[in-house]
Amino acid sequence: MRRDATPRRYLMCPPAHFKVTYSINPWMDPTKPVDLPIANAQWEDLRDRYRSLGHTVETLTPDPGLPDMVFAANGALVVDGRVLGARFAHPERAAEAEIHLDWFRSHGFQEIHEPSHVNEGEGDFAVTTSYILAGRGFRSSPLSHDEAQEFFGRPVIGLDLVDPRYYHLDTALSVLDGDEVMYYPAAFSPGSQAVLRRLFPDALIADSDDAAALGLNAVSDGRHVLLPQAAAGLLAPLRDRGFEPVPMDLGELLKGGGSVKCCTQELRM
Repeated sequence: MRRDATPRRYLMCPPAHFKVTYSINPWMDPTKPVDLPIANAQWEDLRDRYRSLGHTVETLTPDPGLPDMVFAANGALVVDGRVLGARFAHPERAAEAEIHLDWFRSHGFQEIHEPSHVNEGEGDFAVTTSYILAGRGFRSSPLSHDEAQEFFGRPVIGLDLVDPRYYHLDTALSVLDGDEVMYYPAAFSPGSQAVLRRLFPDALIADSDDAAALGLNAVSDGRHVLLPQAAAGLLAPLRDRGFEPVPMDLGELLKGGGSVKCCTQELRM
Protein backbone atom coordinates (compact mmCIF):
# COMPACT_ATOMS: atom_id res chain seq x y z
CA MET A 1 0.00 0.00 0.00
CA ARG A 2 1.38 3.38 -1.02
CA ARG A 3 1.26 5.96 1.75
CA ASP A 4 1.51 9.66 1.02
CA ALA A 5 2.91 12.19 3.46
CA THR A 6 1.03 15.44 3.97
CA PRO A 7 3.03 18.58 4.84
CA ARG A 8 2.30 19.58 8.42
CA ARG A 9 2.84 22.63 10.58
CA TYR A 10 4.09 22.01 14.11
CA LEU A 11 4.68 24.11 17.22
CA MET A 12 7.60 23.11 19.45
CA CYS A 13 9.52 24.59 22.39
CA PRO A 14 13.25 24.07 22.98
CA PRO A 15 14.17 22.35 26.27
CA ALA A 16 16.52 25.16 27.28
CA HIS A 17 15.31 25.02 30.89
CA PHE A 18 14.16 21.40 31.05
CA LYS A 19 14.75 19.63 34.36
CA VAL A 20 12.87 17.32 36.69
CA THR A 21 12.48 19.01 40.07
CA TYR A 22 8.98 17.74 40.91
CA SER A 23 6.88 14.69 40.08
CA ILE A 24 3.44 14.99 38.49
CA ASN A 25 3.49 11.67 36.64
CA PRO A 26 5.06 8.25 37.37
CA TRP A 27 7.92 8.83 34.92
CA MET A 28 9.30 11.84 36.79
CA ASP A 29 11.97 11.18 39.41
CA PRO A 30 13.69 14.33 40.76
CA THR A 31 16.62 12.21 41.98
CA LYS A 32 17.61 11.42 38.38
CA PRO A 33 19.39 14.41 36.86
CA VAL A 34 18.74 15.54 33.30
CA ASP A 35 21.70 15.93 30.94
CA LEU A 36 20.59 19.21 29.41
CA PRO A 37 23.04 19.30 26.47
CA ILE A 38 21.88 15.83 25.43
CA ALA A 39 18.23 16.80 25.88
CA ASN A 40 18.76 19.82 23.63
CA ALA A 41 20.57 17.75 21.01
CA GLN A 42 17.78 15.14 20.99
CA TRP A 43 15.12 17.84 20.64
CA GLU A 44 17.03 19.53 17.83
CA ASP A 45 17.31 16.20 16.02
CA LEU A 46 13.53 15.82 16.18
CA ARG A 47 12.94 19.38 14.96
CA ASP A 48 15.44 18.98 12.12
CA ARG A 49 13.92 15.64 11.12
CA TYR A 50 10.52 17.27 10.73
CA ARG A 51 12.01 19.96 8.53
CA SER A 52 13.91 17.44 6.43
CA LEU A 53 10.59 15.69 5.75
CA GLY A 54 9.11 18.93 4.43
CA HIS A 55 7.21 20.09 7.50
CA THR A 56 7.11 23.58 9.01
CA VAL A 57 8.22 23.96 12.62
CA GLU A 58 7.33 27.05 14.63
CA THR A 59 8.93 27.58 18.03
CA LEU A 60 7.87 28.98 21.37
CA THR A 61 10.34 30.91 23.53
CA PRO A 62 11.01 28.80 26.64
CA ASP A 63 10.39 30.32 30.06
CA PRO A 64 13.09 29.61 32.70
CA GLY A 65 10.42 29.07 35.35
CA LEU A 66 8.51 26.45 33.35
CA PRO A 67 10.73 23.39 32.82
CA ASP A 68 7.97 21.32 31.17
CA MET A 69 7.32 23.78 28.34
CA VAL A 70 9.25 21.46 26.03
CA PHE A 71 6.11 19.31 26.03
CA ALA A 72 4.37 21.75 23.71
CA ALA A 73 1.61 19.35 22.69
CA ASN A 74 -0.12 20.07 26.00
CA GLY A 75 -0.60 23.79 25.36
CA ALA A 76 -3.64 23.73 23.03
CA LEU A 77 -5.66 21.82 20.46
CA VAL A 78 -5.88 23.34 16.98
CA VAL A 79 -8.44 22.05 14.46
CA ASP A 80 -9.50 23.87 11.28
CA GLY A 81 -7.47 26.88 12.40
CA ARG A 82 -9.51 27.18 15.60
CA VAL A 83 -7.66 27.10 18.92
CA LEU A 84 -8.89 25.51 22.13
CA GLY A 85 -6.52 26.63 24.84
CA ALA A 86 -5.29 24.45 27.68
CA ARG A 87 -6.06 24.60 31.37
CA PHE A 88 -3.52 22.54 33.26
CA ALA A 89 -4.37 20.21 36.12
CA HIS A 90 -1.20 20.94 38.11
CA PRO A 91 -0.10 24.40 39.29
CA GLU A 92 3.49 23.68 38.21
CA ARG A 93 2.39 23.99 34.57
CA ALA A 94 -0.53 26.43 34.82
CA ALA A 95 1.35 29.44 33.45
CA GLU A 96 2.12 27.63 30.20
CA ALA A 97 -1.48 28.05 29.04
CA GLU A 98 -1.34 31.83 28.68
CA ILE A 99 2.04 31.70 26.92
CA HIS A 100 0.51 29.43 24.30
CA LEU A 101 -2.54 31.67 23.91
CA ASP A 102 -0.30 34.72 23.50
CA TRP A 103 1.59 32.92 20.74
CA PHE A 104 -1.60 32.14 18.86
CA ARG A 105 -2.89 35.71 19.24
CA SER A 106 0.38 37.13 17.90
CA HIS A 107 0.44 34.73 14.94
CA GLY A 108 -2.89 35.63 13.40
CA PHE A 109 -5.21 33.01 14.85
CA GLN A 110 -8.65 34.58 15.17
CA GLU A 111 -10.87 31.94 16.75
CA ILE A 112 -9.41 31.22 20.18
CA HIS A 113 -11.35 29.74 23.08
CA GLU A 114 -10.07 30.00 26.64
CA PRO A 115 -11.38 26.85 28.36
CA SER A 116 -13.57 26.68 31.42
CA HIS A 117 -12.58 23.09 32.21
CA VAL A 118 -9.26 21.33 32.66
CA ASN A 119 -7.78 19.94 29.47
CA GLU A 120 -4.15 19.47 28.50
CA GLY A 121 -4.35 20.04 24.78
CA GLU A 122 -3.09 17.29 22.53
CA GLY A 123 -2.01 15.37 25.58
CA ASP A 124 -5.61 14.22 25.93
CA PHE A 125 -7.11 15.07 22.52
CA ALA A 126 -6.33 13.14 19.32
CA VAL A 127 -7.83 14.09 15.96
CA THR A 128 -8.89 11.54 13.36
CA THR A 129 -10.85 12.23 10.19
CA SER A 130 -14.17 11.37 11.84
CA TYR A 131 -13.65 12.06 15.54
CA ILE A 132 -11.83 13.88 18.26
CA LEU A 133 -10.76 11.24 20.77
CA ALA A 134 -10.55 12.56 24.32
CA GLY A 135 -8.80 11.01 27.30
CA ARG A 136 -9.86 11.38 30.91
CA GLY A 137 -9.02 9.85 34.26
CA PHE A 138 -5.76 11.48 35.34
CA ARG A 139 -5.54 15.01 33.93
CA SER A 140 -8.33 16.32 31.69
CA SER A 141 -11.85 16.80 33.03
CA PRO A 142 -14.71 14.93 31.34
CA LEU A 143 -16.42 18.34 31.14
CA SER A 144 -13.74 19.46 28.69
CA HIS A 145 -15.06 16.95 26.17
CA ASP A 146 -18.41 18.71 25.80
CA GLU A 147 -16.58 22.02 25.67
CA ALA A 148 -14.41 20.79 22.80
CA GLN A 149 -17.39 19.36 20.92
CA GLU A 150 -19.30 22.63 21.16
CA PHE A 151 -16.31 24.68 20.03
CA PHE A 152 -15.15 22.51 17.13
CA GLY A 153 -18.49 21.05 16.07
CA ARG A 154 -16.97 17.61 15.75
CA PRO A 155 -17.98 14.43 17.59
CA VAL A 156 -15.85 13.93 20.69
CA ILE A 157 -15.39 10.37 21.96
CA GLY A 158 -14.48 10.06 25.65
CA LEU A 159 -11.99 7.35 26.64
CA ASP A 160 -11.14 6.38 30.23
CA LEU A 161 -7.45 5.92 31.07
CA VAL A 162 -6.84 3.54 33.98
CA ASP A 163 -3.04 3.03 34.21
CA PRO A 164 -1.18 6.02 35.75
CA ARG A 165 1.85 5.37 33.53
CA TYR A 166 -0.38 6.35 30.62
CA TYR A 167 -1.67 9.52 32.21
CA HIS A 168 -2.39 11.25 28.89
CA LEU A 169 -4.14 9.85 25.83
CA ASP A 170 -1.05 10.55 23.72
CA THR A 171 0.95 8.03 25.75
CA ALA A 172 -1.52 5.24 24.93
CA LEU A 173 -2.85 6.02 21.44
CA SER A 174 -1.55 7.57 18.26
CA VAL A 175 -3.31 8.60 15.05
CA LEU A 176 -1.53 7.18 12.02
CA ASP A 177 -3.63 8.38 9.09
CA GLY A 178 -7.27 9.32 8.61
CA ASP A 179 -9.23 7.05 10.94
CA GLU A 180 -6.30 4.65 11.42
CA VAL A 181 -4.80 4.45 14.89
CA MET A 182 -2.49 2.38 17.05
CA TYR A 183 -3.05 1.95 20.77
CA TYR A 184 -2.33 -0.09 23.91
CA PRO A 185 -5.57 -1.69 25.17
CA ALA A 186 -4.57 -2.18 28.82
CA ALA A 187 -4.22 1.59 29.27
CA PHE A 188 -8.00 1.91 28.87
CA SER A 189 -11.04 0.79 30.84
CA PRO A 190 -12.94 -2.27 29.54
CA GLY A 191 -15.72 -0.08 28.19
CA SER A 192 -13.28 2.21 26.41
CA GLN A 193 -11.49 -0.79 24.94
CA ALA A 194 -14.83 -1.92 23.52
CA VAL A 195 -15.42 1.52 22.01
CA LEU A 196 -11.97 1.50 20.40
CA ARG A 197 -12.54 -1.97 18.95
CA ARG A 198 -15.86 -0.81 17.49
CA LEU A 199 -14.52 2.42 16.02
CA PHE A 200 -11.14 1.10 14.87
CA PRO A 201 -11.43 -2.66 14.19
CA ASP A 202 -8.23 -2.64 12.12
CA ALA A 203 -6.10 -0.68 14.58
CA LEU A 204 -2.46 -1.59 15.19
CA ILE A 205 -2.30 -3.03 18.72
CA ALA A 206 0.84 -2.33 20.73
CA ASP A 207 2.17 -4.75 23.33
CA SER A 208 3.20 -3.87 26.86
CA ASP A 209 6.92 -3.51 26.07
CA ASP A 210 6.38 -1.02 23.27
CA ALA A 211 3.82 0.90 25.31
CA ALA A 212 6.25 1.08 28.24
CA ALA A 213 8.85 2.56 25.88
CA LEU A 214 6.27 5.29 25.13
CA GLY A 215 6.14 3.94 21.61
CA LEU A 216 2.63 5.31 21.18
CA ASN A 217 3.83 8.84 21.85
CA ALA A 218 4.37 9.15 18.11
CA VAL A 219 3.72 11.59 15.28
CA SER A 220 2.64 10.57 11.78
CA ASP A 221 2.39 12.66 8.62
CA GLY A 222 0.46 9.91 6.86
CA ARG A 223 3.60 8.12 5.72
CA HIS A 224 6.46 8.72 8.15
CA VAL A 225 5.86 7.73 11.77
CA LEU A 226 8.34 9.29 14.18
CA LEU A 227 8.44 7.30 17.41
CA PRO A 228 10.79 6.40 20.28
CA GLN A 229 13.56 4.11 19.08
CA ALA A 230 13.11 1.75 22.03
CA ALA A 231 9.67 0.72 20.70
CA ALA A 232 11.30 -1.71 18.28
CA GLY A 233 8.31 -4.04 18.21
CA LEU A 234 6.23 -1.45 16.37
CA LEU A 235 8.62 -1.03 13.44
CA ALA A 236 7.73 -4.15 11.45
CA PRO A 237 3.94 -3.82 11.93
CA LEU A 238 4.12 -0.20 10.76
CA ARG A 239 6.11 -1.21 7.68
CA ASP A 240 3.63 -3.99 6.96
CA ARG A 241 0.91 -1.31 6.77
CA GLY A 242 2.93 0.79 4.35
CA PHE A 243 4.27 3.33 6.83
CA GLU A 244 7.89 4.36 7.14
CA PRO A 245 8.88 4.32 10.82
CA VAL A 246 11.50 6.87 11.88
CA PRO A 247 12.99 5.86 15.25
CA MET A 248 14.08 8.80 17.43
CA ASP A 249 16.13 8.97 20.62
CA LEU A 250 14.50 11.29 23.16
CA GLY A 251 15.75 9.42 26.20
CA GLU A 252 16.49 12.52 28.27
CA LEU A 253 13.02 13.95 27.68
CA LEU A 254 11.50 10.62 28.70
CA LYS A 255 12.64 11.51 32.23
CA GLY A 256 9.82 14.05 32.21
CA GLY A 257 7.27 11.55 30.93
CA GLY A 258 7.23 12.59 27.30
CA SER A 259 8.64 11.76 23.90
CA VAL A 260 7.99 12.59 20.25
CA LYS A 261 4.31 13.56 20.43
CA CYS A 262 4.59 15.38 23.75
CA CYS A 263 7.12 17.69 22.11
CA THR A 264 4.95 18.32 19.05
CA GLN A 265 1.74 20.30 18.78
CA GLU A 266 0.11 20.12 15.34
CA LEU A 267 -1.36 23.31 13.90
CA ARG A 268 -4.23 22.02 11.78
CA MET A 269 -5.51 24.72 9.42
